[in-house]
Amino acid sequence: MGIADRRQREKEQRKTEIIDAAERLFFSRSYEDVSMEDIAREVELNKATIYLYFKNKETLFATIVLRGIQILKEKYTECMEKQVPGIVKVALMGQAYYQYAQEYPDYLRMIHFYGSERFSKENPCTAEIGKGYGTCRLLLRDAIRQGIDDGTIRADIDPFLTSMYLMISFMGTLSMENKWKLVIESEGFSYEQFASEFFRFITPAISSGENSHKMDVKDFASFGFFLTEPLAPEGKKKEKS
Repeated sequence: MGIADRRQREKEQRKTEIIDAAERLFFSRSYEDVSMEDIAREVELNKATIYLYFKNKETLFATIVLRGIQILKEKYTECMEKQVPGIVKVALMGQAYYQYAQEYPDYLRMIHFYGSERFSKENPCTAEIGKGYGTCRLLLRDAIRQGIDDGTIRADIDPFLTSMYLMISFMGTLSMENKWKLVIESEGFSYEQFASEFFRFITPAISSGENSHKMDVKDFASFGFFLTEPLAPEGKKKEKS
């Protein structure tokens, strides 16, 4: 390896170390509570060195957001590549979003925070972040189109609009803020039950065929879908009709 190649590798390694250090801090604190000085101390570098790699804290934060979006894109791509009916791919993508929210809550929190008006639209990462989330939505749209083509999804719905409805629903329902989870739990339901009921509610709305022939989430278990059978809420008595 030549001197130039070694220096480039060292530069990329240092950049990764800076991102990793910033990620640890942003995961444990709010955006406002992390400074470039904090990041420099965490990575054991001079603050001036940090600025050689990143223009400001916002750009560094956005770089970490891109990491999180890349993971979600990979999960959606895996769903799209499965040899299953279109409607099952849609359900698996919803399940992937649910799993993502459980496995990577800090990335998801940062993604949602970056979507606030706190950040400038001039940030060069903003377009890439939007494109990344847009790719996930386009994969969902393609799954809907496949479902229409293979007869598992109604042909009278628009793939674009439906992908928007579902993506926004995934964002709001399957990555719910803790305060709303507490409301659900106060009624005797677990969040897992709530998420499962969401799929039981949404699947018949897009499924094709007569009622007796529509696919139900129970039918998806053989394809790897597990949010299917919610239990009765603990501690709640069945109301008399």
